[in-house]
Amino acid sequence: MTLEESRAAYWKANLRLLAILLTIWFVVSFGFGILLSQPLNAFSLGGYPLGFWFAQQGSIYTFIVLIFVYAWRMNVLDRKFDVHEE
Repeated sequence: MTLEESRAAYWKANLRLLAILLTIWFVVSFGFGILLSQPLNAFSLGGYPLGFWFAQQGSIYTFIVLIFVYAWRMNVLDRKFDVHEE
C-alpha cells in the first residue's frame, strides 16, 4: 500500500467512525429526546419519564460515553495505520 492509499484509507476509516458515532448521538438526543419522547414517557427512570430523561440527561451521558469510545477506537485506528504516538 502506498503512502497516499494509506492516508486515504485512514481518513475513510476516521470519517466512517465519526459518522457512526454522530448517528448514535443524533438518534439518542433528537430521536429519543424529541421525536419519541411521548411513547418513551410511558416508562420511567429514576422517577422521571424516560423521554424527559433522554432529553435532559441521556443525550449528555451518551455524548460522554461516545467521547471515550472515539478516543479508544482512534487509538486502535492509529496503531493499525502506524500513525500512533510513541
